[in-house]
Amino acid sequence: MVKELLRSHSSVRKYTGELISKEVVVDLVETAQMAASSHFVQAYSVIWVTDEEKKKKLGELSNNEFQFGTAGASFLFCVDFKRLQVAGQKNGVEIVADSAENVLVGVADVALFAQNFVIAAESKGYGICYIGGARNKPQEISELFKLPEYVFPLFAMTIGVPTKRYETKPRLPVQAVLHENNYDVEQYDTLLDEYDATMEAYYTNRGSNRKMANWTKQMADFLIEQRRPFINEFLAKKGFTWK
Repeated sequence: MVKELLRSHSSVRKYTGELISKEVVVDLVETAQMAASSHFVQAYSVIWVTDEEKKKKLGELSNNEFQFGTAGASFLFCVDFKRLQVAGQKNGVEIVADSAENVLVGVADVALFAQNFVIAAESKGYGICYIGGARNKPQEISELFKLPEYVFPLFAMTIGVPTKRYETKPRLPVQAVLHENNYDVEQYDTLLDEYDATMEAYYTNRGSNRKMANWTKQMADFLIEQRRPFINEFLAKKGFTWK
């Protein structure tokens, strides 16, 4: 049952508008908290956005207004070392948060926490969508939600009752991601050609938003230039100077 749930994931961007209760939200967060955490630092916080004006603004800043308008609940997931700073101060020390290692720790903690949250939500029949667009305007979003030093937004998320179920996108063949003993780059030419053919067939035949596309061309177009070059400066303003 768990395997089938995990294998059926697809992003949902249109919901019925049915609101999700506080009881359900608390249950999802408590379940998410049971995720693994590096050295048990639990370097995450999540903002549940119930204020309609803030929700609308978050949608605008993340370039995802439509799905926030129909979602049953909306969230902002954050890397959080402020709580750890307070823990240090309670013991008479100033913690060292501003390192590349701690940024990686925080990102991993938030990702694990969020994925537990997603699995719990999907097990209840809800749909979800991660929204990386929250990093489009991280300074403005930080100000909107009064995020202090040592806290920064990683992604937003909408959840709710889907208006329809969407097809699951075919993933890379397992041979492309599973390496035995040594990393094997030689296999990629063949495997990626096969995957491009799989994705072309998927995009051509799926139920909505059909198009002619494949995976390698999409990735080439996406990664041909630096994405969000302001992130490094933004993180430094939040106290993470990558020492």
